[in-house]
Formats: sequence, C-alpha cells, structure tokens
Amino acid sequence: MNRERGLRILKEMLGEDQAAQVQRAWQEISPDFEAYVIGFLSGEVWARPGLDRRTKSLCTIAALAALGRQRGLELNIRMARRNGATHREIVETLLHIAPYAGFPAAWEGIAAVHEIFGSGDEEDSESSGS
Repeated sequence: MNRERGLRILKEMLGEDQAAQVQRAWQEISPDFEAYVIGFLSGEVWARPGLDRRTKSLCTIAALAALGRQRGLELNIRMARRNGATHREIVETLLHIAPYAGFPAAWEGIAAVHEIFGSGDEEDSESSGS
C-alpha cells in the first residue's frame, strides 16, 4: 500500500480542503478504514496506468449508482469533475445504466448530480460552442 501516493492522488481528485475533510471523517469513524482507502484504493487502484482518471471516474459512478451506494456516489461525482468528466458525461453515464441497473438507480444518481452541480446548462452551452 502506498499512503503517500494515495494522499497526493486524493488531493488532486478532491482539492486540498475537501480531501482533508473527507480524510478526517474516515479517521473519525475508523482509522483502519481511512488507512485502507488512502493506501490501497487511492494509492494503488486509482494509481494504476490502464485507464485515465476521467474514465475511471465514469466507471466508478456507474458502479456506485448501480449498487445504490449514495455516499460514495456523491463523493465520486465531485471527483469526476476534477478528473475531467463533464456534467453531460456524468449524466449520460447514469442514463446509460438505467436499463442495466434500473431506472431508480439512474434517477438517484442524476438527482445527486443535480444537487451537487445544478442543471449544468451553462457548461453544456459552453462546451457545445453556443
């Protein structure tokens, strides 16, 4: 497990302040859990070279929405934006899973995106050149 690399990656994906806040919350509920997430999940899994972070984020969002893991979903939606995913790509990922994971799972995910970022209309018009 690589704690130093995990901390660096978490800060890159969340920003320094939010990474510290999340890390403190994990430490509060379980120092062992925090160590495992930082060292293994962040320091090993997210550090693997096979996929870029944008793609990893979209895959993670799809999996967490399908499993109904709302806390992880909301955190990963925030990380996805910093990892290069657009509002539209996140919503399209959630729309895509609807027939596979169920419309309620897609709905919960899309509602989370809306709560976190709003409608995304400004971003979509900027990215389409309108």
